[in-house]
Amino acid sequence: MKRGHYIGAFVVATLLLFKSYSQEAFHNFGNLQIHTDGEVGFHMDLINDGTFNQNEGFAGFYSPDDRLTISGTNRPVFYNMEIDVFDDLFLEVATGVRNFQQFTTGRVQTPRNRGSITTSLDYLNDAPYAGEDDEHFVDGYASLTGDLDFTFPIGDDFRLRPMRIQDGASANTSRGAYFFEDPNFPNFFSDRFDTESRAPTLFAVSIFEFWDLDGDTETRVTLTWDDNSNIPTLVEDLDGLRVVGWNETTGEWDNLGNAGTTGNLSNGEITSDPFIPNNYVVLTFGSSDRILDGDLEIFTAVSPNGDGLNDTFIIQGIAQFPNNELSIFNRWGVLVYNKKGYDNSWGGISEGRATIAKGEELPVGTYYYVLKIDGQKDQAGYLYINR
Repeated sequence: MKRGHYIGAFVVATLLLFKSYSQEAFHNFGNLQIHTDGEVGFHMDLINDGTFNQNEGFAGFYSPDDRLTISGTNRPVFYNMEIDVFDDLFLEVATGVRNFQQFTTGRVQTPRNRGSITTSLDYLNDAPYAGEDDEHFVDGYASLTGDLDFTFPIGDDFRLRPMRIQDGASANTSRGAYFFEDPNFPNFFSDRFDTESRAPTLFAVSIFEFWDLDGDTETRVTLTWDDNSNIPTLVEDLDGLRVVGWNETTGEWDNLGNAGTTGNLSNGEITSDPFIPNNYVVLTFGSSDRILDGDLEIFTAVSPNGDGLNDTFIIQGIAQFPNNELSIFNRWGVLVYNKKGYDNSWGGISEGRATIAKGEELPVGTYYYVLKIDGQKDQAGYLYINR
């Protein structure tokens, strides 16, 4: 049901005066406010070149057969806001909502090029929203300023693909968008994100989609997937899936971890380890840091930080082969660990001699392992320590 136009006598007079000259847009040059219990429905474009950010009532944007646009030099901020626009609501200036926002018809379109990311739909003071689905979302950038967990209602190409951050991550504002395109050939970024350039613990990176998340506070991020994400091209099961981020400094994709997954290979979500979003240009999915070799499953990432995840070098199935010997070397070929009858107990501590003191924590970096099992061919490869 469409809302009415009551916003107080002064504003109604201003609106009617403008409409007598033009049916195209409501242009604010002054200082307007929708008061408590006031309601206004915009059936035309809004141009805000004045002050329109102290609203306490309701604002709706309505068009049954066309698009609407919000533009101007100043950001309007609404208390409650409804979007019911057949051909989408286009933002050419950032627009804020402080209390609640309803998706009814159409999407909110915001610029995707990096030079315009400050033009976004801004959820202020942890403002919630409702009505999001594959036809109702922010097609472009949305931002949050607040203290609670938040899921960005973002998507692309009539596909809602939300991204969630933890509480406390948006005290200084976080901003996000979703891109249904190959990161090797992005349309809205000046650089490409080479999926063949990746950290040693990664074996593949998605070529189907990516997210942009900006923020200066450490958080875990949760990404979602659907059938079009083609997750089976990366992993055979969700234990091997990882969140990955493009590190502009090193020019490669970093492994941001897998703190938990839900769903299946067709639909689900994955949560990363904590990281600072501004350290990574874009995010997507990567394959596991493990190797399947016969009856063995070798996890090639070691993060001995006491969180219970990959604290030791795990070779799943090694108990079946007690007559084994594991040797680990650093990048200069110095032996840093050796054990006969390896039992998944090594946590990145040097057991070597010469240049590496025994009992010393080994630094972050890439190492080389050799696994010998009686009666089988030696197995060798790289592993990565990350503290």
